[in-house]
Amino acid sequence: MPGSSAESLTDRVYIEQVRSLYLHLLPAVAMWAAFALTFWLAFRRTPEPGWLLLGVAGLAASSLRIGLTIIFRDMALTGALDRPKARRLEIIFALPYFVFALVLGLLGALIFRSPVPEIHMLTICVIVGYCAGTATSCGLRPRLAIASMLAAVGPPILVSVFIPDPAYLAMAFIATSFVLGGARSILVRFEVAKAEIARRMVSISLARRDVLTTLPNRLALQEYFDENAVLISPHRPIAVHYLDLDGFKPVNDRYGHATGDALLLAIADRLRGAIRSGDLVARIGGDEFAIIQFSLHHADEAALLVRRIIAAIEQPFIVEGHSLTISASIGTVVSHDRHQPLESLLKAADARLYELKQARRHSIMFAMIA
Repeated sequence: MPGSSAESLTDRVYIEQVRSLYLHLLPAVAMWAAFALTFWLAFRRTPEPGWLLLGVAGLAASSLRIGLTIIFRDMALTGALDRPKARRLEIIFALPYFVFALVLGLLGALIFRSPVPEIHMLTICVIVGYCAGTATSCGLRPRLAIASMLAAVGPPILVSVFIPDPAYLAMAFIATSFVLGGARSILVRFEVAKAEIARRMVSISLARRDVLTTLPNRLALQEYFDENAVLISPHRPIAVHYLDLDGFKPVNDRYGHATGDALLLAIADRLRGAIRSGDLVARIGGDEFAIIQFSLHHADEAALLVRRIIAAIEQPFIVEGHSLTISASIGTVVSHDRHQPLESLLKAADARLYELKQARRHSIMFAMIA
């Protein structure tokens, strides 16, 4: 069954984890500013050459991380990713991220060796903030998150142990406890996310799957909606997308139904790879699909998914030796009403899809006339 093997499940979890690394940019900017302020205040008090070297290195690594995130964010969040592409994106993110953590830890150790307690206090605040941000933004990549936390907090802890002051020894003990607890929380979060994705992929029975693509069918879509709409926060909107394929009928007519069916299978796989964990995609007609998004933080996340799906479908398909290119049209509605039935949301999304197609036809006709 496509999508249910251990290999495909592992890849799906991994790709979703890598996407999560590129979700948040503001915390990285805030950490850059906090590090720059701490470095500037510390260097003013103790203008050591080693501090200058580490400060410049930290600002460079943080700036590189922000720049690379901006450059590759759209690809990570909207592109159709396979495991090799996701691996490259992870490396691009992880290298400057870990280098900054290491620099932060080394600079913190040097600062703690200096006799300036007020800078010590500021430094530990920055390190604790960094670790908290790491647990949040990188929590779905446990190795990166835990390694970065240890690199940032480890050197200052080691220096604090040898400072002849009980307060520093207590701080080292408390910081160690927080890091160990944070690492445990990250591992638990990872297992929960992995189990959630697995449950979404295998919990729907064959009776509720489309025979050709093995995607959920309309019945499964309805059941999933009914079960989950009442469980999520009333402050989180729901998005329903109605998708149909542009250019599928000519493929069917030219190459035959067998090729058309193989193309639908390939499209179903790309749709599985494009949605987030917790979303559901179903086939509800010949070349028509529906997608439900729950627990949106912002309505913009619905538009982000639309872009990701369109980008995934527009890439050429190699089917039975043929290079086939099609596109997709998607109508979307976003609702805050938990009591609005799925059928009415689907009708509204379908109506929006029709409006988009009509507007596109009118634009083409106007261009031809002009």
